[in-house]
Amino acid sequence: MVESPSAAPLRQTPLHALHRELGAKLVPFAGYDMPVQYPDGILAEHLHCRAGAALFDVSHMGQVTLSGAEAAAALETLVPGDIAGLAAGRTRYTMFTNDAGGILDDLMVTNVGDHLFLVVNAGCKDDDLAHLRKNLGRVKVEELDRALLALQGPQAAAVLTRLAPDAAAMKFMSFQPLTVGGIACWATRSGYTGEDGYEISVPADQAEKLARLLLAQSGVKPVGLGARDSLRLEAGLCLYGHDIDPTTTPVEADLTWSIGKRRREQGGFPGAAIVQAQLKDGAKRRRVGILPEGRAPARDQTAVIGTDGTALGIVTSGGYGPTVGGPIAMGYVTPQAVEGTTVNLVVRGQPRPAKIVKLPFVPHRYHRS
Repeated sequence: MVESPSAAPLRQTPLHALHRELGAKLVPFAGYDMPVQYPDGILAEHLHCRAGAALFDVSHMGQVTLSGAEAAAALETLVPGDIAGLAAGRTRYTMFTNDAGGILDDLMVTNVGDHLFLVVNAGCKDDDLAHLRKNLGRVKVEELDRALLALQGPQAAAVLTRLAPDAAAMKFMSFQPLTVGGIACWATRSGYTGEDGYEISVPADQAEKLARLLLAQSGVKPVGLGARDSLRLEAGLCLYGHDIDPTTTPVEADLTWSIGKRRREQGGFPGAAIVQAQLKDGAKRRRVGILPEGRAPARDQTAVIGTDGTALGIVTSGGYGPTVGGPIAMGYVTPQAVEGTTVNLVVRGQPRPAKIVKLPFVPHRYHRS
């Protein structure tokens, strides 16, 4: 999760001073000085999100609007998701693809009604903006000066509903403007922890006020990027640059659910022919869950081999799963390594036994009804 320091000065989110006040350990991430943990530590923060309500600062993510009558159709030339069929007030997960079907970035797209609202990854947002502006012609592309907070966990709805009663009626992957303690916000009922929760976009100059208001609520604690990483790994969710990248297709990444039927049939996005061929014939590798035996975690780039020594693939994310109570990982293996297959992970030059398992490691608890 932590990047090596670079010569470029780190950017700060609007909550940077608050993080320092709260005793956060700050680290470089995607060009920003970000909280990896607070004094309670990553393990306690992870478990709190699974039991209560956790507040994350994800303001380093890019927030972009696309305006114009042709915005949905234009965006479909860059992504495999069904954007034209996205109803007003709904959010959809998709990805930018390249001509080889590889993933340039994954993103969330919301139909606000008169425009589209996009949230893209921090490390990719400058390239994403250039990509959008180069390829979308008459569509207006605007980067917003807004912060983004994620309120996640089984108590998130109760907390937000106390401050904004309309939040209660929202369903998973829905969007609604909310007034939270007098602050005008945009909210989607979504997140990246596997728990119920909301992502709340707020003008940058109101972000600290909103964060303090949420943290003042019973059961809410600040949580950093360290726990966010272990939470999303337990939930079987991809981290861009690790589990998905320009060499990985949506089919290989087990993200075919994000490609609508019309888009699968008609194509019309970069790399469509390759993706369609993989949908028909299968891919040469696929993303899977990996459950190591024992207590030693398998980090990314750990080789996965068969019990006979045959190369099968590689781990792309791995670590300790606090809810699971042991090491977990995911990565890419050849198709013959089906669920239940015993494999070996080469850790410090030694083969250690593991098993291919179904994702996620912890059931998703999204509010769908």
